Amino acid sequence: MAEFLTSKDKRTDYCGTLSEKDIGREVSVMGWVQRQRDLGALIFIDLRDRTGLLQLAFDGDTPKTVFEKAFSCRAEYVVAVHGTVRARGEGAANPNMSTGMVEVYVTEMKILSAAKTPPFEVSDTKKIKDETALKYRYLDLRRPELQRNIRMRHELARVAREYFYENGFLEIETPMMIKATPEGARDYLVPSRVHKGSFYALPQSPQIYKQLLMVSGFDRYIQLARCFRDEDLRADRQPEFTQIDMEMSFATQEEIMEMNEGFIARAFRELLGVELEMPMRRMTFAEAMERYGSDKPDTRFGMEIEDLSPVVKDCGFAVFSGAVANGGSVRAIVAKNAASVLSRKEIDKLTEHAKGIGAKGLAYIRWVEDAPAISFAKFLTEEEQKAILTALGMEKGDVALIVADKNRVVLPTLGALRNILGKKLDLIPEGKYNFLWITEFPFFEWNEDTGAWDAMHNPFTMPMEECLPYLESDPGSVRAKAYDMVLNGTELLSGAIRITDWQLQEKMFAALGLSAEDIEKKFGFMVDAYKYGAPPHGGSGMGLDRLAMIMAGADSLRDVVAFPKVQNASELMSACPAPAEPQALADLGIAVVAEQE
Repeated sequence: MAEFLTSKDKRTDYCGTLSEKDIGREVSVMGWVQRQRDLGALIFIDLRDRTGLLQLAFDGDTPKTVFEKAFSCRAEYVVAVHGTVRARGEGAANPNMSTGMVEVYVTEMKILSAAKTPPFEVSDTKKIKDETALKYRYLDLRRPELQRNIRMRHELARVAREYFYENGFLEIETPMMIKATPEGARDYLVPSRVHKGSFYALPQSPQIYKQLLMVSGFDRYIQLARCFRDEDLRADRQPEFTQIDMEMSFATQEEIMEMNEGFIARAFRELLGVELEMPMRRMTFAEAMERYGSDKPDTRFGMEIEDLSPVVKDCGFAVFSGAVANGGSVRAIVAKNAASVLSRKEIDKLTEHAKGIGAKGLAYIRWVEDAPAISFAKFLTEEEQKAILTALGMEKGDVALIVADKNRVVLPTLGALRNILGKKLDLIPEGKYNFLWITEFPFFEWNEDTGAWDAMHNPFTMPMEECLPYLESDPGSVRAKAYDMVLNGTELLSGAIRITDWQLQEKMFAALGLSAEDIEKKFGFMVDAYKYGAPPHGGSGMGLDRLAMIMAGADSLRDVVAFPKVQNASELMSACPAPAEPQALADLGIAVVAEQE
């Protein structure tokens, strides 16, 4: 039978806070039983709460009823105890515990809740299947590792609010049910009961509303905003997430970037004790793609992309010379001293990966013996082979991977292979934080499926002034006042200076193929707002969850989100999404149609 707390049972301390300075104090602590050790006349219990573990001691002098309760305790029982802090016996200290020099000798005890045997042991080292852990997430969250991660996320949110408040930002909430607007991913739709057949959308970001707040004169806005995107999941993506969303009026791109740098520097200083070098390095999108094959490059290691096009443009290998003649390129990455790791079998695996990205194949040079093994040697003269080896700076023990095609295939393929090899060859140093700003993104990107130009960021992004003459004649050369913050190969933030000239905004919409009717239907209220005096402004959205994941050293967003979704966007603990009750659907005027096989 469970016992109950009374007004006298007030907790005085958390388990993990007691130390030698508390010896002799009477304390009351509460928490979960990590384990119980019965030594006959002596019982020890490791009690756990969110701050850590504390050893409780019971012996022959303990009141009999208290000793019997200690004897009955099992893992995950919830208890409240009162006793005296004392030093552990000789040889019994545990330097691996923050409370390892002391224990509480218990004189009073209440069992507040008994527990069934859990489906797995709650500890920070126990390995369990993801499905089991997520089904019993409330147990999984008791693990010290996850508790530390969730606290890190909390502290990050605290620092964000304090920093932006101190810099004159107002925290303003924007609606969670909005009008659907095209922002790159599918919307989650919410049916309206009052307006049958009409739907709200959950916001992919507060983009339009925060811009309207600038038009409204609030000048500096901040929000820890919940965002929703119906897209495929991966380790650093969830269908619902939180971003540190900010917007500034009368500010340049540099000022906005500096404001975000200040927050990052403060967060790393306060939470990790790490002093970051500021300002962060800047790199244009074009340079990042040329050197790393990615707009979010991991610069903690080298292996940059080499351009072989000038060397092979007239060679006898038609795959190489043809790619250059057709406006593409031939490029390579060189893995130094990697021939012992990158066997033919491993290179075959990398070839399949390259094909999965879109490459037609993967040429290679593997230098193990006195002479290198060149997969395309029969198509080249000895002089041409030597020229390639010299251009790549290859030596015995090296491996080169080469792709020939259009740049939109070559660069991302080699960028992906570079990341794989960085991990496989253990080239990435631990404990290093390489921040980077990527700037001057293309405004437009060509959509192969629709045969039209899409906005790479969002349609409210300001083009660079010198690119305005090319909006209609050469959209592919238009660069945007857009910027991303990258940390160790992960995009943390995306932002831009916004268009505030309503005529230019309509022109940009038209360049994206939107008709006047489309513009009025989707963005009419925003274009109208610009006609009443819009200040120059810009801002950003920083992924709070992603930043917390990296700062906590976690492998996945699941490890910093209390109740995450899995890859198919379901939540295993509560088994959602789930079918709705027929009456609820009838109230909304919705019928569910079975999918045809």
